[in-house]
Parts: sequence; C-alpha cells; structure tokens
Amino acid sequence: MMNCRIAQTLTLLGSLSLALPTFADQVFQHQGKPPQLIELYTSEGCSSCPPADQFLGNFLNNPNLWTDFVPLAFHVDYWDYLGWKDPFAQTKFKEQQYNYRRNGNIKSVYTPGWLVDGKEWRGFFQSRKLPTNTQKNGGLLQATLSNKIKNQELKVSYQPPQEQHKLTAHVAVIGFDQYSEVTAGENRGRSFLHQFVVLHHQSKQQKSYDWQFTLPSLQENQRYALAVWITTANKAPLQATANWIE
Repeated sequence: MMNCRIAQTLTLLGSLSLALPTFADQVFQHQGKPPQLIELYTSEGCSSCPPADQFLGNFLNNPNLWTDFVPLAFHVDYWDYLGWKDPFAQTKFKEQQYNYRRNGNIKSVYTPGWLVDGKEWRGFFQSRKLPTNTQKNGGLLQATLSNKIKNQELKVSYQPPQEQHKLTAHVAVIGFDQYSEVTAGENRGRSFLHQFVVLHHQSKQQKSYDWQFTLPSLQENQRYALAVWITTANKAPLQATANWIE
C-alpha cells in the first residue's frame, strides 16, 4: 500500500513538472552592413519636441524596422524646471548627451537633438531625409536573452571585421505606446503616445568581445523591444541588432 502511494506521488510530481512553463532563449543577431542607429534626445517639457517624437514614431510602419533602422528615444530631464517633470526622463540620458558634446559628436546640447550613427544630424529641421548609410561590413553581433520569470540574463558576443580595442556594448529596453498627459509646462494640456522610448539602458566597456548583462523585469501585456549595439572609443557604432522581445 505504501509503495502504491509513493508511486502515485511520484507520478503526480512528474506531471506537475511537465506542466510548468518553459522559457526558451531568444537570439538577436545581425551580420554584415549594420542598421542605422537613430538617437533622439527629447523631452515632454519642450514644445519643439512633439514633431520629432512623431517623426521617430513613424518608423513603426517601416518594413525595414530593426533590419535597416534602430530608432531610440532618450528622454532628458534638463527641461523639468519649466514646470513639467518628464516621467520617462533619466539624468543619465542627459549626461550621455553631454558626453557626446565633450567627445565632439555634437556641437551643442539641445532638444530635439538627433544623432545618426554617432554623428549629429540637423537635417530634421530642414525636412531632409536621413543621411545615406555608407557603412559596409560591421561584423557579427549576437545577443542571447535568457527568458526567466524575473530578471533576464543577456549574453552579448561580437566578431569585428578587424581587431578592435576597448569596445563598449550598449543594451536598451525600448517601450511602446507609452501614454502621458501633460498638465504643466510648455506642452500643458497635450497628451502623447510615445514610441521607441528607452526605458532602461546599460553599457560596459572591456577588452574582450563578450559581455553579460542583467535586465530588469518587464510588465506583462506590454510591447517591448531590445536593442544592442557596439561602439568604439569615439562613440561610433560598429554594429547593432534589435527586435521585439517575445
């Protein structure tokens, strides 16, 4: 009788283990000609930014999204003093923009501020098209996301077309359909539905071509994408890969 109960218990435990959900790893990969990395520095506290936000959001309808274009919206906080605190702004994004200026990638810090492939782009203000992507072989970039219930581990590996030193790997979690109602400041009374909002960003510089990151938990029933890119010491992107998080 005891043996029967043990057998029944083991059978039940086995069936429960089979019923547990499995989380398959997701691989992000790009090889050859890199996509254009499009960075927008924006703020809900700036009345000049909504047209730029809309321009960036239009990439959602581009059939070459992620393969040819990786759009990113970094919300900065230096306009918060005008009366509205941007809920998506992070101080480190402001510092990132100032680092671009110190490095010579941009001439001044302002919003809306654009960088395409690490270079300042002012063509938006003249309604010009994006500059032509002249990059050729950016090597092989691969990122593996281990889907867990809580924190997610991301392993990044890069094979450059030629030897490089002290490369930096960047990782961004991108949010979509981020709704906001502005009740003060220059955009008072307006509501926004933001796309390509960088919600989380990490970067690491090291000598090897392998990196590891821990990403924060994500809310259910939300649409997210992940972008990974590699830059040199002068902040020029060598390769990038991005896609929707499954």
